[in-house]
Amino acid sequence: MFEVAIQTMVPVIDISVETFLLLVIAAAAGGAFGAAIGALPAFIFTGFVVFLGEGLGIVNRQLGGTDIAVGQGELVGGLSGIIGFGAVTGPHIAFAGGVAASAYAGKKYPEMEPEGWDYHFGKNILYAFGTKPDILAVGAIFGVFGALFNQFAGALLVVSGTGVTDSIALTVVVSAFVARAVFGYPIVGKSAGSSILDMSPFEREEPRTVADGGEVPIEHEGRLATEPWLPHQYKWSGVTAIGLVGGILGGYIYILTGSIFLGYAISAMSLLFLNLGVEKIPVTHHITLIGAVGAVVLQPEFGPVVALLAAGVFGAVSGLLGEVTQRLFYAHSGTHVDPPAMAIAIAMVAVALLEIVSVLPNAGYL
Repeated sequence: MFEVAIQTMVPVIDISVETFLLLVIAAAAGGAFGAAIGALPAFIFTGFVVFLGEGLGIVNRQLGGTDIAVGQGELVGGLSGIIGFGAVTGPHIAFAGGVAASAYAGKKYPEMEPEGWDYHFGKNILYAFGTKPDILAVGAIFGVFGALFNQFAGALLVVSGTGVTDSIALTVVVSAFVARAVFGYPIVGKSAGSSILDMSPFEREEPRTVADGGEVPIEHEGRLATEPWLPHQYKWSGVTAIGLVGGILGGYIYILTGSIFLGYAISAMSLLFLNLGVEKIPVTHHITLIGAVGAVVLQPEFGPVVALLAAGVFGAVSGLLGEVTQRLFYAHSGTHVDPPAMAIAIAMVAVALLEIVSVLPNAGYL
């Protein structure tokens, strides 16, 4: 069988042509699927599939089985890795394809915006675009980009045998910024407040204006000057509180089951209620995941009680990272750049570096 060996600073990827083509074709379909059903619904499917995969993994371990080996650029084996974090519902493929589709539609089809959507249409990750061919094509292109970038990032970002960050989370972030650049949105956007972290213009319901005195573009008419990622989850105290709670729960689930990703999956599934319009459902998958990591890194040396408390701290830090990054990169431009993915990527860089310098005994799932 022919082999594809892609050499960079280190020999990182060695896969067959057949496997490479399977990945590209499936990723194109996965990205288009994310565009068809919407980015958030696609991610909710991630939660359900990972929940199933982690459950099967727990049962398998209880019965004395072993997990499927994890390949380069992958975080977890079994059904979770092959499907949940793979080409079908992987966030870097399906969710990222849906995010790019929304960014494209926000420029190309502003008339499609549903009634009651208060932000720029390019941020509407709940919207399902159905069967519109050009939008599906955008999702497909970004699905392929996500699959390939994740493979390279997962293989390249390795120091002393440890991954430097979560390559899937990093890919979600990079893909979103690429979509902004490709479709002509500001990479960061201009703050209407006293600083880029200031959310008070949202609280005052200030409208978007044009600084040079020109007319507000039609796509911005009626928009708020500052658009926080979650209007019910942006105040520092509330974010810290839900971070502590979610982190502890993520850590507890890991301590009892050995699954780092089960809490993440439950958090992702809970977003079904947010997608259905239930008010004030918190977004916590970045919190429960990093909370579980806190338990992973401290339980071996300090035991479950200390690990559980550490999980709460890790969860709170991840929640605050999500809030800081949404204020920097989400609130002032017109497309979705995912704060949980940014939080996970940054948190796991910190965990990896602390493990490399021997401050932490391990780097969690990296």
